[in-house]
Amino acid sequence: MSTTERPRILVVGGGYVGLYAARRILKKMRYGEATVTVVDPRSYMTYQPFLPEAAAGSISPRHVVVPLRRVLPRAEVLTGRVSSIDQDRKVATVTPLVGEAYELPFDYLIVALGSVSRTFPIPGLAEQGIGMKGVEEAIGLRNHVLEQLDKADSTTDEAVRRKALTFVFVGGGFAGAETVGEVEDMARDAAKYYTNVRREDMRFVLVDAADKILPEVGPELGTWGREHLQKRGVEIYLNTSMESCVDGHVVLKNGLEVDSATIVWTAGVKPNPVLARYGLPLGPRGHVDTEATLQVKGSGHIWAAGDNAQVPDLAAREAGVENAWCPPSAQHALRQSKVLGDNVVAALRGFPQAEYKHANKGAVAGLGLHKGVAVIRLGKRLKIGLKGRPAWYFHRTYHGMAVPTWNRKIRVFADWTLQMFLKREVVSLGAMENPREEFYEAARPAPAAAAAGSVPAGRHGNAGSGKAEQSEKAAAS
Repeated sequence: MSTTERPRILVVGGGYVGLYAARRILKKMRYGEATVTVVDPRSYMTYQPFLPEAAAGSISPRHVVVPLRRVLPRAEVLTGRVSSIDQDRKVATVTPLVGEAYELPFDYLIVALGSVSRTFPIPGLAEQGIGMKGVEEAIGLRNHVLEQLDKADSTTDEAVRRKALTFVFVGGGFAGAETVGEVEDMARDAAKYYTNVRREDMRFVLVDAADKILPEVGPELGTWGREHLQKRGVEIYLNTSMESCVDGHVVLKNGLEVDSATIVWTAGVKPNPVLARYGLPLGPRGHVDTEATLQVKGSGHIWAAGDNAQVPDLAAREAGVENAWCPPSAQHALRQSKVLGDNVVAALRGFPQAEYKHANKGAVAGLGLHKGVAVIRLGKRLKIGLKGRPAWYFHRTYHGMAVPTWNRKIRVFADWTLQMFLKREVVSLGAMENPREEFYEAARPAPAAAAAGSVPAGRHGNAGSGKAEQSEKAAAS
């Protein structure tokens, strides 16, 4: 922690808004003018639009994340959580990963906690579901899907095989449609290397409670995206929801029942629930209520933006849309963070605040290799729709340039370039979920029977043979 008497700008969260706002402030600020402190439980920022491609193996997972300490060398980066805020005393309580909680004083506060997966009390979801909010989940999904192909290829039990080859995705927005498109692409490629698994043996199911998928790109392109996925064998059920998934037995509201070992949940996001403990004014859905300047209502020293903020959409309101709010997208978060950073520096120097105003420039979505949809807005009336390969090129160009730092841009484009000449990696590293299991089997104390002279368990005897075989398989992979 800083021991100086300089004003402290505390940034709670190291995601889009936290990282970009801190960079903007450090760039605009004079040397020694203030101390910038970023607190986040992770020491990196995740570029979430790349998670579906990371899950499919098109991008290395390391290139999807940006290390905060490397990108913000002149800031304090604390790994922990801000559990509470005392606005009167201007003190935040920080709970580090290890050790006792402590108080951290601040002069200016930026709330950038982002969002978490929006879930419902569906039986079995907590135990069976896989989210797509973090790079860990993307890596886990990739390894899990490939492991299901391994199981299906090696088993003679038809019920086990059918369950392993059934993949259910809940949510038809960007995250759901992109993830099912990328994972289906990967599974199709991987099936070429299995003797007993074909693409025709797999079953991909996409479920959404709305009457369409990809609403962000408009009805025409959304319809094209749905028809495209259906041509690839993805079953799409609209106007329905999942009622339960206990032990992988999925029951949909429309009566469909399937057994699936893979249930991916991408049905929207909600503001981080910890906001309720900060004592800030919240909107009806739990977002921090802000002015158009991104200042929290009723406060002159607290700002919020991104997924955890309810920011007035001035451009939409000028176009006649009443009570319009900025949607939780990376496009808005990136631009809000720059205005927010400028406003914090302005407040530090006693200058007036600027309002955030941005008209939507369009949306892009990748649905697998060489497949995608995109809508580009040029001005208030001109709109261009792209689909197929042109949209996919635009998708990659846009996000490749939007990912923070040239270090990550170069690495991502290098991944894509190598993929043009080399085949996709389809190796499963399932042991990553329990990396110490093999060592534990080798190092754990022998049972009493083994100590008396029998064969050590987990080596050549029956006891523990399943884990040993799984570890040997993972090591061979």
